[in-house]
Amino acid sequence: MNDPLGDMLTRIRNAQMRGKSKVASPASKLRCWVLDVLKDEGYIRGYSQTRFDNGSGEIMIELKYHDGSPVIREIERVSKPGRRIYSSVRTMPVVRNGLGISIISTPKGVMSDHTARQNNVGGEVLCRVF
Repeated sequence: MNDPLGDMLTRIRNAQMRGKSKVASPASKLRCWVLDVLKDEGYIRGYSQTRFDNGSGEIMIELKYHDGSPVIREIERVSKPGRRIYSSVRTMPVVRNGLGISIISTPKGVMSDHTARQNNVGGEVLCRVF
């Protein structure tokens, strides 16, 4: 798999189109950090991580719905393995006039765009959520 984060975002998108309440994804630190941001911003209910005997793990993501429609309307990967997109604090993208978020990987950790602006750090724009 070339793009593990893109794979997780696609799994979330596909599960929401089918109306699933949970979706499984292989575990990694980056995926957990992105899920922490999604949980803090209120886009998912939460997630749980399980470890297997062979050292691999799995994340079970609990999706969130409001009146039968998914809370996440759009989720897309911005920075891809073939083309990384970086942004400074001044040029950080605003998603839908502030209604959505961008998830940024900064030297201070993975955080949302408005938290990165508060901490005055830029970094790689991982994905955009609305």
